[in-house]
Amino acid sequence: MRCEGVNAWHVAAAGQSAGRRWRAGRSWWGVVWALPWLLWPGSAVAEEAIEIRSVNVELVDEVLYLNAAITYRLAPSLVDALHEGVPLTFLLEIEIVRPRPYWVDDVVAHLQQRYRLEYHALTRQYLLTNVNSGSQFRFPSLEAAVSVLGTVVRLPLVDRNLLARDQDYYGRLQVLLDEEALPVPLRLLSYFSADWRLQSALYTWQFHL
Repeated sequence: MRCEGVNAWHVAAAGQSAGRRWRAGRSWWGVVWALPWLLWPGSAVAEEAIEIRSVNVELVDEVLYLNAAITYRLAPSLVDALHEGVPLTFLLEIEIVRPRPYWVDDVVAHLQQRYRLEYHALTRQYLLTNVNSGSQFRFPSLEAAVSVLGTVVRLPLVDRNLLARDQDYYGRLQVLLDEEALPVPLRLLSYFSADWRLQSALYTWQFHL
């Protein structure tokens, strides 16, 4: 091969450039190769991160209320992000359904309830906000904040006059980390990391009015 008129520095630079391209290509293929493992349903871990332990409803002053006990187990990566100033928003998806034997079941009420958990480094306190109502509570520890987050007491669902009397109903509840409320970089990370795909199993219960 002839190289007349080609400066040795350019030859070396070209070699380094080719080396960088090769390494970049190798890194990219490494990501592609690892992607199936990142996307492998580590959802077993994610599902256990939020566990709905019990649910019941009660009728008070012609309003149907929800009570629930939920356990949250936050991975260290989420706790680190929280301490770095990233708020975590948890979404409760609730439906009240009337079964119909010969037709599709009728969804009588659908409610989305959001709670935002934040850490304030200046005061070293955890702030829990009911996003729907705007009410806020402060806690000295993460354990205390998560305990209250998991205790749902008298969450209003639907007025009694929208429900038929002497009728069977069932409810559905699912709790998840609201990925859409995350900053964009972490939202992208949530597509690949089971730690950021927190979602409970669908919990159903029956009741009669």
